[in-house]
Amino acid sequence: MSAKTITCLLGAVIFLQACSTPYQKEGFTGGYTELQLDDNVFRITFRGNAYTSRENTSDFTLLRSAEIALNHGYKYFVIIDAKEYTKQSTYTTPTTTTGSTSLYGNTGYGSYTTYGGRTFLVAKPTSSNTILCYNEKPEGFSYNAEFIVRSVRDKYKLEY
Repeated sequence: MSAKTITCLLGAVIFLQACSTPYQKEGFTGGYTELQLDDNVFRITFRGNAYTSRENTSDFTLLRSAEIALNHGYKYFVIIDAKEYTKQSTYTTPTTTTGSTSLYGNTGYGSYTTYGGRTFLVAKPTSSNTILCYNEKPEGFSYNAEFIVRSVRDKYKLEY
């Protein structure tokens, strides 16, 4: 691979990362929502846009789950239901044809070029957790909410 190709690819990766859904409350480009289902039961969902990876949506759902537990005075939580899916659609660019024709006597000469008409797959990942929160560490597997917040925020270099 040439240096120019590597530079272009690196630029494209940086551009796409900059366009992915940030960790935020749900807005035009996606984000998290939550719903309290009982005193200590919550459903948290994170929707990404077409530039957001499944890993990001899963991690951001886990982060928001930990924050919700802490915000409601709980130290631990268990995921009792988790779902991940991707909404897929397609986008086809408009088709444009340009060209010219010249006539010489009874013969026509022409050149035409068609642009566009490409179809792109658009995939928008979503992750959802239903969590049960605890003040004391329950038996079996559970998440330590403070540890998850530190871990995920450090991974994505998010402010505390």
